[in-house]
Amino acid sequence: MYTLAVCAEMVFRDLPIDERARRIHEAGFQVEIWDWTRHDLDALARTPAEFSSMTGYIRGTLTDPDGAAELLRTAEESVKAAEHLGCPRLNLHGTGLDGEGLPVVPVPGAATGEMWIAAHRTLDRLAELGESTGVTFTLENLNTAVDHPGVPFATAADTLALVAAVDRPGLRMNLDLYHAQIGEGNLIELVRRAHGAGLIGEIQVADVPGRCEPGTGEINYPAVARALADLGYEGTVAMEAWASGDSHAALERFRTAFTP
Repeated sequence: MYTLAVCAEMVFRDLPIDERARRIHEAGFQVEIWDWTRHDLDALARTPAEFSSMTGYIRGTLTDPDGAAELLRTAEESVKAAEHLGCPRLNLHGTGLDGEGLPVVPVPGAATGEMWIAAHRTLDRLAELGESTGVTFTLENLNTAVDHPGVPFATAADTLALVAAVDRPGLRMNLDLYHAQIGEGNLIELVRRAHGAGLIGEIQVADVPGRCEPGTGEINYPAVARALADLGYEGTVAMEAWASGDSHAALERFRTAFTP
């Protein structure tokens, strides 16, 4: 059976991040965070929480040599932060995101062939870093229609293609079903395809529209949960969603949706 986790950035938002992690742990979930440089890692490490994922770079991009060099350098720093928290997965995007989720280096239109080649080369080096340090880098699909316009390699199809092309255990896909619903839909078939290829590092969920907890929008997450159970998925499903109201209630709605 898969493991459930909750993003501490998006629930219990009136509390310090370490207290959020404690509350999530007490509710029976693992914990995820975003940019670790904004947090007191010592305070987080003192909590009993089990951390499942965090952002795996500080700056950089997959698409050009200078950006790739910066991404790799800051990924090495992120590995050390992950070791401090015992966190096994480090999350990536096609380029750095600012505080509003917008790309620091936007790409107008489709990524060029040169960008694809650069991304493959950079991800291969990141996979090597992950394998040598005992962590897994996960490349997340995003949506460009609502939240992240201008991010390269944003679709689930592009992300899956890159991870498959690298084909190394140090790199997997962070399959975000909220983003996939906005960009592509057909979620259960997408899960089946990625799982069948052995390329899922974790799955993230939120409902559409609104990016709140399961049960607040159009996605039939209990059906997704049944499909995951039928597939024998044993990884992590993480709620990366805003609490629509009370955070405890949001966590329980998430648990209910993913208890097939």
